Amino acid sequence: MSKRTMLIAGVGAMAMIGALSFLFLPRTIRIAQKQNVHPITASLPEASKRLSPQAGEVLCKGEQQLPRAIAVMLAGDIVARPLSGIGQADIVVEMPVVTGSVNRFMAIFQCKDAAEIGSVRSARDDFIPLAAAFDAVYAHWGGSHFALDQLRGGIIDDIDALRNPFGAYFRKSGIPAPHNGFTSFERLRTVAEKLGYRTTSHFSGFPAIENHAQAEGHTQKTTVLYPASYRVVWEYDSGTGRYARRRGGTPEIDASTKQQVTAGTIVIMRTTSRQIEGQYNDIRIVGEGKATVLRLGEAVEGRWQKEASPLSAPLRFLDVAGTEIPFAQGPLWIEIIDQTESVQIE
Repeated sequence: MSKRTMLIAGVGAMAMIGALSFLFLPRTIRIAQKQNVHPITASLPEASKRLSPQAGEVLCKGEQQLPRAIAVMLAGDIVARPLSGIGQADIVVEMPVVTGSVNRFMAIFQCKDAAEIGSVRSARDDFIPLAAAFDAVYAHWGGSHFALDQLRGGIIDDIDALRNPFGAYFRKSGIPAPHNGFTSFERLRTVAEKLGYRTTSHFSGFPAIENHAQAEGHTQKTTVLYPASYRVVWEYDSGTGRYARRRGGTPEIDASTKQQVTAGTIVIMRTTSRQIEGQYNDIRIVGEGKATVLRLGEAVEGRWQKEASPLSAPLRFLDVAGTEIPFAQGPLWIEIIDQTESVQIE
């Protein structure tokens, strides 16, 4: 065979290998290349390329693997405001724990070291699959019997203040009980290690937008019509690319940093709920339903999706074509609303 013939054959073989490689690339990678977004994964070998799971910021620097997240239950009550650490969480989930009345938060910390987190409140059963979806250790102060029955059966790793292993939690003076329970990210991480829990994350995260140019026709204000003092307003600032949060008519302030809480992406997750035993709410957070993703001043309509089994099945947000919606950089807030509540987007 001549050198020319061998060269042509070699080039053809390389082209064939390249085509086959593309066909067998993971679907998330191909989507990322097409949409100019970063696929976020905990298995990237280079720390400089590793992105935080919620929105693609380069965080957790120096970690060989992303550390496992810790999800902390926080109060929504007026008397507990302002909350400590709420503005430093990577992801926050807000939803009612009493139909038409009280909201509560699950603040998820993974990369940012919040020196004080509180007030810490009780576990609820409908938050458990969400904590599992983010592969988080669940931190709480007691809980409903629906939640505690599952947690004490070992359904997920948790740190309960009623048992307070290795001094994970403490009471602050000058604050009325039960709102005086606090902790810190460092305390919880240390206790999780002492309890023998896995310390690296299995959560693969969300796709992120690479180009943060402001969208045309952007939304300026979004109001989540939770009841009375729980009503939330998110106002978009095109200068920062962030949404500033107001609750009950006043800015939501992190008590530790004294700064207003902001988010890079907000997801409005619509579902159904039912009242159980009078004081407890049960929200449907498996299956699927409508969702609106707010990022960079635009609203993207789609749906949320989470399989019931396994419990750790991810929570995904898809557009009308069934493709995962990429998020903007910055903290992610998920506002879960039931059939009695609505949202105004201006």
